Amino acid sequence: MAADELVAVYDAGGAVAGRATRGEVRAKGLWHAAGVVLVRSPDGESAYVHRRSPDKDVFPGSYDCWAGGIVAAGETPYECAVRELAEELGIRGVPLEPLFTHVFHEPPLRCHNFAYEVRWDGPIIHQPEEIVEGGWMPLRELAVWAADEAGPLIPDGRLGILEWFRRYGFPGRSETGDSRPAPG
Repeated sequence: MAADELVAVYDAGGAVAGRATRGEVRAKGLWHAAGVVLVRSPDGESAYVHRRSPDKDVFPGSYDCWAGGIVAAGETPYECAVRELAEELGIRGVPLEPLFTHVFHEPPLRCHNFAYEVRWDGPIIHQPEEIVEGGWMPLRELAVWAADEAGPLIPDGRLGILEWFRRYGFPGRSETGDSRPAPG
């Protein structure tokens, strides 16, 4: 998105409160939202990790395990996540599973990250303006990256995946074969 494109402004509680340009959101540290998607392999054992372009306005050249971006004015977080997943990784036509919302508040960045997940075994096509490279990473290796505060993951992505691990653990924890803990 260009600095003059309109994005949704949120309040601290996570509700839409208006709209502003992307440039204003960045310059004034306004609350906003992002739709972010964790792309996992069909067996659930790995996640797709990519390196951001050096031209990104926030966290350039860092690694991320979430495809996503800022919610545009008039767009829902789900619509944003679907759009960003298609733009950044070329993944289309798959329903996203809602996970949770986590807040990233390190002024001047104040963002409600609406997190989703998808399993994918098809081709991945990077948007060159956004992504330099990427590949599948075993979740256990990603957990090591996430545990390192000075590591290569972008800060909000790091907090998001730490929340994912806190909630869902590692593959093989449940009897269903999914990463989510067995009920009870």
